[in-house]
Amino acid sequence: MHKSGFINIIGRPNVGKSTLMNALVGERMSIITAKPQTTRHRIIGILSGDDFQMVFSDTPGLIDRPAYRMQYAMNAFVRSTFEDADLMLLVTEPTEKYPDEDQLLESLRKMTIPRFLVLNKIDLLQPDQLEALIAEWKDKLPFDEILPVSALHHIHTQDLLHRILQYLPEGPEYYPKEQLTDRPERFFISEIIREKILLLYHQEIPYSVDVAIESFKEDEITRDGLPLAKISAIIYVSRKTQKPILIGKSGESIKKLGSESRLAIETFLEKKVFLELHVKVKENWRDDESTLRRLGYI
Repeated sequence: MHKSGFINIIGRPNVGKSTLMNALVGERMSIITAKPQTTRHRIIGILSGDDFQMVFSDTPGLIDRPAYRMQYAMNAFVRSTFEDADLMLLVTEPTEKYPDEDQLLESLRKMTIPRFLVLNKIDLLQPDQLEALIAEWKDKLPFDEILPVSALHHIHTQDLLHRILQYLPEGPEYYPKEQLTDRPERFFISEIIREKILLLYHQEIPYSVDVAIESFKEDEITRDGLPLAKISAIIYVSRKTQKPILIGKSGESIKKLGSESRLAIETFLEKKVFLELHVKVKENWRDDESTLRRLGYI
């Protein structure tokens, strides 16, 4: 018997959804930083064995009060996960409070498929605190399983995989066994650059930018006979005042961004990389339909 299914990961921003999917799949599919709203797209990670295939879906955190068309699109990614799941994972962490009428809980109550509650970051709790938290959640919603984990430290993540496998239906091989995701390399390269922006810049800058790959050529060879990828990327900013901040004095900031991005992309592609970064002002791009389409939000 071959078991397979779509396991969709939902929750609020910054609870560790991306860290959890990376831990479960065993590959780095989603970028991870301590800043909220790091994940902006729905990203699939595939874990396959001889007799099973788990298709995980990492989604943005649900934004209670979206301010831009981009954020409405991010919330649409979350809502879509309620339509095509065989199993739902609600990820939460110890400090979170959910009112009974919360819209995520309301949506989960209407579902007839298995629903797991994943209590992440349990390394921050004492045993008695964990017991109290589990009891509190049992009163909120009749989950099929409540599983405490630490995705960052890989505590109980294998137990979670075993439980998921028990609930998966008999099903086909949806993707080739060796495939790890449905996203192309261009997407992950743009995400690597955006991750470095999140790490290197502060305040509003990381949330006001996005990255598009303008060109990506892999058939080049260096003088040493090594494979070379030539990549040109556009960094969109939403206001003119943000461009000089991104570039920095004498270009120092964008030079550092380019250097750190290039090293990470070389590790990802396993080849030498020549990277060009261009900063383009696109006023209010987070509300511009054509730009959002190009960036994959629509």
